[in-house]
Amino acid sequence: MKPIMEVAGLIGVEEEELEMYGRYKAKLSPSLYERVKSRKDGKLVLVTAMNPTPAGEGKTLTTIGLAQALNALGHKTVAALREPSLGPCFGMKGGATGSGRAQIVPSEDINLHFTGDLHAITSAHNLLAAMIDNHMYHGNPLRLNPQRIVWKRAMDMNDRSLRGIVTGLGEGNGTVREGSFLITTASEVMAVLCLSEDIEDLKQRLGRMIIGYSQEGEPVTAAQIGAVEAMTILLKDAVKPNLVQTLEGTPVIVHGGPFANIAHGCSSVIGTRLALKLGEIVVTEAGFGADLGAEKFMDIKCRQAGLKPEAAVLVVTVKALKYNGGAAKDRLHEPDMQALTAGLANMKRHVENLKKFGVPAVVAINHFADDLPEEVERVLAECGAMQVPAAVSKVWADGGSGGRELAEALVGLLEENASSYRPLYELETDIRSKIGTIVREIYRGAGVEYSPSALRSLAEIDKSGYGSVPVCMAKTQYSFSDQPRLLGAPEGFTVQVREISLSAGAGFAVVQTGSIMTMPGLPKSPAAEHMSIDGDGKVSGLF
Repeated sequence: MKPIMEVAGLIGVEEEELEMYGRYKAKLSPSLYERVKSRKDGKLVLVTAMNPTPAGEGKTLTTIGLAQALNALGHKTVAALREPSLGPCFGMKGGATGSGRAQIVPSEDINLHFTGDLHAITSAHNLLAAMIDNHMYHGNPLRLNPQRIVWKRAMDMNDRSLRGIVTGLGEGNGTVREGSFLITTASEVMAVLCLSEDIEDLKQRLGRMIIGYSQEGEPVTAAQIGAVEAMTILLKDAVKPNLVQTLEGTPVIVHGGPFANIAHGCSSVIGTRLALKLGEIVVTEAGFGADLGAEKFMDIKCRQAGLKPEAAVLVVTVKALKYNGGAAKDRLHEPDMQALTAGLANMKRHVENLKKFGVPAVVAINHFADDLPEEVERVLAECGAMQVPAAVSKVWADGGSGGRELAEALVGLLEENASSYRPLYELETDIRSKIGTIVREIYRGAGVEYSPSALRSLAEIDKSGYGSVPVCMAKTQYSFSDQPRLLGAPEGFTVQVREISLSAGAGFAVVQTGSIMTMPGLPKSPAAEHMSIDGDGKVSGLF
């Protein structure tokens, strides 16, 4: 690793604009953006993927390797990524800093406590929860209805036992009521931080967050509880983006980490805007498949922040295509042209969906060592038939040099195809219409069914004057539908909407579909069981 001051120098960041966290990590001062904000923006490129599978698709890996390759070609490039969560790190997914020769470093630090951002978000979230219960204990002057307090508690860990809890048990411990935890990455505080423009905007958004409803049915906010200034104090450093590097010394801004299946799935607006002032090309990613992360990137983040994506990279793998074509997960390494051909429908639909946003796309075939040449050629031929540029990416094995073909294809796309980015729906339509548009146009479902609770929430949102906000779909990542086992490119299904909640601070409505949970659980054999640390502090099995 290079000292982080040397990495910062590559993009013109001065020493006084860095807040050091050791030799290899730093936060970027708000004064940096003030100095560079009048510069012309670089070109924003989104890396997204087909629906995830047990074999892994390598979206973050591709983002890192592509950024390295672009720099090697002479294009001043900055990557902008999300921060990993401890939940999946110790659960099923493992670390989230890339792998092979396409990693961001120091990987161990980034995957664990990093610069403390997620801890600060967790603390700010739970401070508000504590102040709500304290308000109830001391007379409840805002007349909060104990049955309609919607603010949960948060923890950055997968723990299904906390999905439903009871608080206040025991004499003198406050109002006894049901509650629950969500994972920090699903916290509205996380979404607010990632969509804020600066610390003043952060305050305004925190103040608008709805924590519950009064006995008269009126929304009560964090500002009314008096928590905003204290929460902002806890977030004063977390609001600053972090600078690290790839294995080849490419600068990477890592900031914020909302999940894409239960939140909006994009790194921070602050970090992305800063990257656009520092690089000629900015490569960013949005979580899970393009039906989730990319849709929210286009319809929520870019719309709110006034960003214009110039191109999208869709990551696919031969193994993932086979899986979506019906191959068993323990036989994905075996030749199966039939399953591969059937699975191409999943890739094709994601490409079609990206075009609906007016953004030109290139397909990146993330290469595995046991991929058969004829199967790779079949994918390339399908892309040719769709008139979509495609390239084989070998960044895991070869780093930036293995991404040269992909980088050249992307540069050609940027030079020859102008983006005509547009969101999928207009904000003026009601919440129900927006949900229907996403289900029809992106998922290809036939319709939507709403629970009685969801219908009541729709009426409340309209009554409160927030009907014009975008929607954030909470849906399984494994399928276009809300049914995890419905693979490939299904059509004609009905999406079940279970709950709808208003995130007034973030500026969107969260729509929970199917059986999606805001607090994940650990698998039967979590990654935590396979980790170790020796007497010298060397960690094994983290990623």
